[in-house]
Amino acid sequence: MKDSQGQILYVGKAKNLKNRVQSYFRASNNHSPKIKKLVKHLRDFDYILTDTEFEAFMLECQLIKSFKPLYNRMMKSPQSFIYILISLTGNHRKMDIALSPIENDSKVYFGPYTSRRKVEEAIRALKECFKLNCSNPNGTNSACLNYSLGACLGRCLGGPAEQQYNDILDRFIGFLKGTDMSILEDMNQMMLNASDAFDFEAASAYRDHIQAVSSLLKKEKVIEFTEENHNIAAIEKVTDSSIKFFLIKRTEILFSHRYAIAGSISEKIKADILAYLKKDEANAAGEISRHEINAAHIIYRYLHSGSCSYLIIPENWLVLENHSTLDLALEDLLNSPQHLQPPILNE
Repeated sequence: MKDSQGQILYVGKAKNLKNRVQSYFRASNNHSPKIKKLVKHLRDFDYILTDTEFEAFMLECQLIKSFKPLYNRMMKSPQSFIYILISLTGNHRKMDIALSPIENDSKVYFGPYTSRRKVEEAIRALKECFKLNCSNPNGTNSACLNYSLGACLGRCLGGPAEQQYNDILDRFIGFLKGTDMSILEDMNQMMLNASDAFDFEAASAYRDHIQAVSSLLKKEKVIEFTEENHNIAAIEKVTDSSIKFFLIKRTEILFSHRYAIAGSISEKIKADILAYLKKDEANAAGEISRHEINAAHIIYRYLHSGSCSYLIIPENWLVLENHSTLDLALEDLLNSPQHLQPPILNE
């Protein structure tokens, strides 16, 4: 959708374009102020036809990332992703949550997490277990209210308690990096001590706190799957006489093509796979960025939706002597409506 100057205002997808466009002009009394403002400035449309809904989702994601239309930003929840941030400078370190990381700001960020509630529960659990709830964190050397209630270890008073607080945050950073599990070990000990003292209510609370903090280490399946950097071949039937083939790497469609179902097309597909994966050899695995998450969710949902058959292609299948294995896998993929995983190969 464009304004009178040709600036892109909004990008969206629809199975039925006519109905989708009409919805912006019908029942306008029920529209949000943002929709009303969009319609007021709307002067022109461009449209792109795709063969499949998956392509439309991916194209929408790509165009929004490229053009950053005003109304896509306005209509998107600013709390889609959450990060944990910990400041490392000064005596009075702070731990908080953020919507996005800021480069070179002397803080460390962990995430992205998709559940704000789980992150807040985990931080609250950590603070309660280790008495980090200081209500006077600026260090004025006077005891805060929470200190008198036993919820603050005394960082507001400065001195050893300040260093103890910083040490706990250092251990928490190690925990989030997966290199230091002493935070969980201490929490487990607190639970056992409460149980030995027959304080089962406290033991139950510690158990819940342990689960909340542990959840920070459990990546969503979609993020874990994406970070593994698979080579994925996916096929979707478009008509009785044609299929759409996608070659996917991480959060990108490297290649897509519509093939007529006539004779053997596996050789053509294999040639395209080899050509495009050789071009993409420099694409290394790594942590998924905030900007990749939307595309990662679209790809993951598509592969598990039943709309397509897909095959994960191990790197060693791309070596010349293993091309026959790739041939067999592609034949199976073309002849089966089921999702296929690569067979276990002998080393």
